[in-house]
Parts: sequence; structure tokens; C-alpha cells
Amino acid sequence: MTPAVPAGLILAGGLSRRMGGGDKGLQRLGGETILARIAQRLAPQVSPLLLNANGPAVRFGLGLPVVADTLPGHPGPLAGILAGLDHLARDVPATRFLLTVPSDCPFLPRDLAARLAAAAQGSGAAYAVSGGREHPVVGLWPVASRDTLRRLLVEEDERRMMNWARHSGAVPVEWPQAPVDPFLNINTPDDLLAAERLLAAYPAL
Repeated sequence: MTPAVPAGLILAGGLSRRMGGGDKGLQRLGGETILARIAQRLAPQVSPLLLNANGPAVRFGLGLPVVADTLPGHPGPLAGILAGLDHLARDVPATRFLLTVPSDCPFLPRDLAARLAAAAQGSGAAYAVSGGREHPVVGLWPVASRDTLRRLLVEEDERRMMNWARHSGAVPVEWPQAPVDPFLNINTPDDLLAAERLLAAYPAL
């Protein structure tokens, strides 16, 4: 039996230093923001769709519920995942799983939730791989794992996504990179220019 339809969480709580600060997801690609592209790709796959971000929510303009980090100091994506898991346990208790993605991957697969859920038979956790490269921020996590994650973050000061994935028993799920790596992430202005060229070459992306 595969997990039920998960909630979705776009992780946009970082500082985006390599992009010059601000919100990476608000950079424009193909005439719309990266965040808008991600939201459109995920919305048919999850319910509800949430945004993890810090500071005023109005700047995103997506109309998504915003879940802020509960730990101080921008401790990274694991803090955003914990905030999302806690939000679901408190406000959407019927939801058992959370699909997380970063705010800088505009070409996410349309079968992301289905394939991760199908792979997560035992632990309920899975994460994406492409071309042999692991992308643990793109993962499916059981809401019931939130106390374990909290202990790792607070008591053990764990910040590494792959350590969390291994601790969760998450299953790796491989996607092809052709014609474009679906987990291509945009960290710098040069990355954004490269993504524009890819979008021009492959409009269906």
C-alpha cells in the first residue's frame, strides 16, 4: 500500500547568499517567478501546498499558507521541514506525509510525488536522485517523524540533509537527466541565464 496524497512544502527560508541575498524563488524565469513555476508543478500532486519562508509573506504573492521556521538563526532546510511537519500535525492532522522541495528547482518532475510515495513502502521516506547525484531536500517524510527530527536539530545540532535522510531510512529514487536534469537548481545569476537557455530550447519544461 502506497502512502496517501502528501502535503507539499516549498523551502524558501534560506538567505540566498550566492544569488546576492533576497529570495531566490522571486527571480524570474520564462516570464514568471521560479516560485510560481514550482507551485504550478506541485499543486496537482499534493494537498495542501505550503511555503516555508521567514519575514513578510505578502512579498511572494502566491496565496499559499506560509509556515515560518520555529528555530532561530536560519539553521537550514531541516528547520523548514520540521516547521512543516509540526504545522501538519497541528493544523492538518489527517495528513500523514510531507513532500519537500527547494525554492530554486524550476523543472521538477510531474510524477515527483507519485514516484516517491511508491518507493516509500517501509519507512515512509524517500528522496530524489539524478545522474547519481543525491537531492535529499527533494524528499517525502512522515509527519510522525517530527519528534525525531526535532531531537536531531536541537539536541545533536544536526544540519545535514543526507544524515537526516539516512536516519529516516529514506529510499533513493532515480530520475533521468535527459533532456534536462529535473533537479537543476539555480544558485547564481549564471545559473539563471543557463536555465533561460534551457527553457528556450525545451519549452515543454
